Amino acid sequence: MPHVRLAPPAPTGPGVLLPKRELAVAWILLTLLAALAWALTVAQSREMGAGTGTMGMELPPFLLLWVVMMAAMMLPSVAPVALTWVAAIGRTSAGPVRALRTAGFLVGYLLAWTAFGLVAYGLLAMTDRLLDAHPGAGRWIGAGAFLLAAVQQFGPLKSVCLRHCRSPMFQLLRYARFRPWAKDLRVGAHHGTYCVGCCWGLMIVLIPLGVMNVAAMAGLAAVIFLEKLWRQGPWLAYAVGVVFLVLAVLAPFQGWVLPGLQTSDPSMDMDRMPVWTHG
Repeated sequence: MPHVRLAPPAPTGPGVLLPKRELAVAWILLTLLAALAWALTVAQSREMGAGTGTMGMELPPFLLLWVVMMAAMMLPSVAPVALTWVAAIGRTSAGPVRALRTAGFLVGYLLAWTAFGLVAYGLLAMTDRLLDAHPGAGRWIGAGAFLLAAVQQFGPLKSVCLRHCRSPMFQLLRYARFRPWAKDLRVGAHHGTYCVGCCWGLMIVLIPLGVMNVAAMAGLAAVIFLEKLWRQGPWLAYAVGVVFLVLAVLAPFQGWVLPGLQTSDPSMDMDRMPVWTHG
């Protein structure tokens, strides 16, 4: 399995590497985008507080919030592949065209996570209904979520998708064969789909931990970053799986491991809308 160091990717051949100044600008822009997404997420968490399930949100504002959260959590770990693609784009385009193509890649990547956001919303809505009908079901929902996440950490899908995400040079060669039509958007969506396959189990644990639990999001973002870029990342994935198994055992008996499944005041739900959607 290839080892990816915590550094910008190396070129795959002559003429691929952009000037150092342009690569530095690309790194800075990705960092600023992630920082802005984190700032919006933290501000929203303070506005909404803790809540179960969908937190009373309708699908459109939830997806908006979800995309911002995914940008905050995933952009640092996708940087090597993104910058590799930016370097490849630099062979045939420059200036505004290169910027538009780079934006197309990022939009495609986030579209993959938006699609998973639809699944997440459905699961959270089911959680709301189960808790309304059976308030004591939260402990078993939490145990099931942790167990499912643990199985995913040890499963073959995780291994295949993680290998993909840890090999930006190989992916550059593969994506070079994509047809020109909406190429950058499709490359971003393709890579994003592999990232969803790699990380969906980590996102599932936000059901028991809380969708707006910033500490949990930061911890998961760190795990994702290290799994993809640290040379011991695959072993870390197994270790995290063991932690999830322990939490699955504790969940039915220890409520403190389920902050996202604690009942809240329903009267607060109407105010739990993203702050940037307020009039």
